[in-house]
Amino acid sequence: MTGTGNKEITMEKICWAPAKLNLCLHVVGKRPDGYHDLRMVMQRISLCDRLRICLLKEKEVRVVSRGAELPEGTANLAGRAAKQLLDLAGEKWGVAIDIEKRIPVAAGLGGGSSDAATVLMALNEMLDLRLDFNALRGQGRALGADVPFFIFGGPALAEGIGDILTDYPIGTEAHYVLVNPGFPVSTAWVYQNLVLTSKGDEANLGPSLRTYSDLLRLLRNDLEAVTVGNYPILDDVKRELLGFGADGVLMCGSGPTVFGVFQNRRAASRAAVEIAAKSSWQVFQARPFREKVRVCFS
Repeated sequence: MTGTGNKEITMEKICWAPAKLNLCLHVVGKRPDGYHDLRMVMQRISLCDRLRICLLKEKEVRVVSRGAELPEGTANLAGRAAKQLLDLAGEKWGVAIDIEKRIPVAAGLGGGSSDAATVLMALNEMLDLRLDFNALRGQGRALGADVPFFIFGGPALAEGIGDILTDYPIGTEAHYVLVNPGFPVSTAWVYQNLVLTSKGDEANLGPSLRTYSDLLRLLRNDLEAVTVGNYPILDDVKRELLGFGADGVLMCGSGPTVFGVFQNRRAASRAAVEIAAKSSWQVFQARPFREKVRVCFS
């Protein structure tokens, strides 16, 4: 990490912070506080940021990033996560975080929330705070609605603002091709422009996802009407994915990333290569992130 000498470091961990997909996203109503009640099925995928998290002797929070321009220090969500746990520990230490950014920013993939959740879990161990899941979830909720999901660890039915989580077993394998057209979309803007026309009938989900056909039937995102309506190029992305063999397509979260679902890994690889070759879009191939506990090592 730039500017961090070995003599300053007392402990370090390297962690992977996975992106997420919303296999469905239903907006079931608007809350008095201005937020929206949601009903979603969420799954972590193998597209990950790489974080190096170091405990320092100096009482400060440093955040640097590679691969994307991100805010530094506590202006960064990962830095704010570090500050919260340092406060709990009595600010005896400082933290330096180096983020190798592989997940596109403001892309509907939850990268910033995953980074923050990773920092919370890593520092909980490094600072020997011994916070249980509910305590960590509370720390995460203070940072953002998606953060508790990444602490939860597995596929989940997410309700409320996305922070009420129930285990949602997924019994089928799928391969994903993600296409990001290269511009950011503000989640706040999408929700501000959402017009609720459904009473949530589509949100009546079963207790699990058993088959590949079940997965394809699940695909729906109530936010698409807003984002795709303002960025019609996303329809072009969908057509490309379907044209290269995707069995289903959906926008990720508030967008603009779109993912295609494939049953066969080779078909997914072929589609990813072909779309990347003929466009200027960012293309990623991913699979479900199977680790129950995030991979960290000293």
